[in-house]
Amino acid sequence: MPTLIGHLAAPLGIGLGLGSRTVPRRVLASGMVLALLPDLDVLAFRFGIPYNSPFGHRGFSHSLVFAAIAALAFTLLIGAARRRPLASFLFLFVSAASHALLDAVTDGGLGVALLWPFSNERYFAPFRAIEVSPLGLSRFFSDRGLAVLRSELLWVWLPLSGLGLWLYAVRRMRTAWIR
Repeated sequence: MPTLIGHLAAPLGIGLGLGSRTVPRRVLASGMVLALLPDLDVLAFRFGIPYNSPFGHRGFSHSLVFAAIAALAFTLLIGAARRRPLASFLFLFVSAASHALLDAVTDGGLGVALLWPFSNERYFAPFRAIEVSPLGLSRFFSDRGLAVLRSELLWVWLPLSGLGLWLYAVRRMRTAWIR
């Protein structure tokens, strides 16, 4: 998996690029929470649930169904359904789904259960460039942790920052054309 910091790149890049009229602060903050939420499944290890179980790490909580349900729940919970409900839901869905999609691009683990509950199969992307993050704080602050951060900078932060800047530029040009 990318680091927790890396999982924040998608909601930040997209949300800041779209601007606060489309993605209000409360929705942006919720998107950041949803981008991290799937990794709560590491608690399954404490309950003896094996990694490769549908309820293990990178299982159901990394599925597109989970992302949709979580996005809908947050849309209703934060009151985003009153103002721009579709835009809020879509942003929150993309934020939640980005976690699994980024995990699928890593070079470690067993893949992600993107299609759960329809399939328990674990998937990887054909392009697996992101180095998997070590679990545990002590291992993170090592040479391996630095290699992961470099990998994330190149394959996560730069592209998603570029996407954010492109969205910002499009938004600014659109505003200029309307005037």
